[in-house]
Amino acid sequence: MGVLCDYFSAKDDTLAGAVIDRVGGPGSDAVSAKGIDPAVMMGTLESLTTGAPYEQVANDPRSGHAVAERDGGERLVVALTDSLHAALVAADAKQLHAVAKPWCDTEEFWGQGEPAAVATFLVDLAALARRAKERGERLYCWVCV
Repeated sequence: MGVLCDYFSAKDDTLAGAVIDRVGGPGSDAVSAKGIDPAVMMGTLESLTTGAPYEQVANDPRSGHAVAERDGGERLVVALTDSLHAALVAADAKQLHAVAKPWCDTEEFWGQGEPAAVATFLVDLAALARRAKERGERLYCWVCV
């Protein structure tokens, strides 16, 4: 789980994609999560928070969609779905803490998920989602292998 993932917001795919060439990633208004990938793991989170089947989540055109790529895929900017964004905005801290354990129990965490740390990440990500909504922005993830 050594992949660096910084979640951030931007007005559109073009502005989000421009982050790929920034040294150190998106900057100060980002939520860092080592190893929590924006495609499969966030798809599982969306399924847990919305109740939608994972296959439906994975079929969303924005799910795992790379808006920018460098170094043969070792640096990426990936879009998050609007459905996940909405679910994060709507969730309160109690709901986010409740979903942390079942999310950690999924195979993508390889038994290494720490529910308390994951709950903190989710609360921070939801706060980012709310700020993004207020600014009319969408959520993205800067990935560096």
